[in-house]
Amino acid sequence: MNIMDFNMKKLAADAGTFLSRAVQFTEEKLGQAEKTELDAHLENLLCKAECTKLWTEKVMKQTEVLLQPNPNARMEEFVYEKLDRKAPSRVNNPELLGQHMIDAGNEFGPGTAYGNALIKCGETEKRIGGADRELIQTAAINFLTPLRNFIEGDYKTITRERKLLQNKRLDLDAAKTRLKKAKVAEARAASEQEVRIAQSEFDRQAEITRLLLEGISSTHAHHLRCLNDFVEAQMTYYAQCYQYMLDLQKQLGSFPSTFLANNNQSTTTCIPSSSNTTAAASSASVTASLSSLSNVAATTSFGELKTSSGSRKARVLYDYDAANSTELSLLADEVITVYSIPGMDSDWLMGERGNQKGKVPITYLELLN
Repeated sequence: MNIMDFNMKKLAADAGTFLSRAVQFTEEKLGQAEKTELDAHLENLLCKAECTKLWTEKVMKQTEVLLQPNPNARMEEFVYEKLDRKAPSRVNNPELLGQHMIDAGNEFGPGTAYGNALIKCGETEKRIGGADRELIQTAAINFLTPLRNFIEGDYKTITRERKLLQNKRLDLDAAKTRLKKAKVAEARAASEQEVRIAQSEFDRQAEITRLLLEGISSTHAHHLRCLNDFVEAQMTYYAQCYQYMLDLQKQLGSFPSTFLANNNQSTTTCIPSSSNTTAAASSASVTASLSSLSNVAATTSFGELKTSSGSRKARVLYDYDAANSTELSLLADEVITVYSIPGMDSDWLMGERGNQKGKVPITYLELLN
């Protein structure tokens, strides 16, 4: 027998097997043939594997969105990964913002308060950008890669073996059907032998598939360790960002005391004349007087409301989160009704918004006429 004849016979056998499986599958769907059911344990393992695959894909995709919100950048990284090439390094958003701040600060002058503040903020933003880059790299290696390896490796193997199990099951049921239809004793003997062989191959494939599926528990344990690594990377990132911003806040906290000195050290403005200096001092004095009068008026208004039994409308100046159930949370710029009740602390009023009521701090309010 030459190679061509062997190949032709193999193709004919494969075609016959495929046709037999197709007929069996169709008759099962139409309810015209019996179907060998998998045992409950194997069915549960299959469901667990499918559930693991589904949610692993969703978690992996959303993690990629979290680490790289730009869809175009994600697509570019995907293409480079498929081409087995390293994606070009790009400046991330915090680094870009930081560079703009530094450039602006140098343009305005490092010796000015605003210019100096911009440079310090820019340097901090660039450090945050570096921390962000480290988070992405760590998460990709310790979290995303193991998840992707499961989807593209282990689960593909499970899918392949599951498909083989399905084919072996169809072969077994097709053999059983032929045994039922056999009339001649010789044909029945051949069919019985075929059923025994098909049953053996089905049992062997079911065992292989079961062993692979039981490995899903180990996969969960491995992914749990990867999840801990991801959480630790995020903790490190947020701790770094917090420390960077804390240091920046301390640096900027010294600016108010030097602001006037920096503004007076201008090389592009002339020294003000004595008349301008006098006018500026007079203007500052008037502003301070008006501010003082305004504070006195506001205090008087709240005092009158405290002693009266009426209510007033008030505008909220800042957001306020209630500390307990006796207080009312506030949103900046909303208008509420306020009034006093006997025995209430001098720094508080009762506030109402619709059906909600509670104590509100006076310092967060501005009474309306």
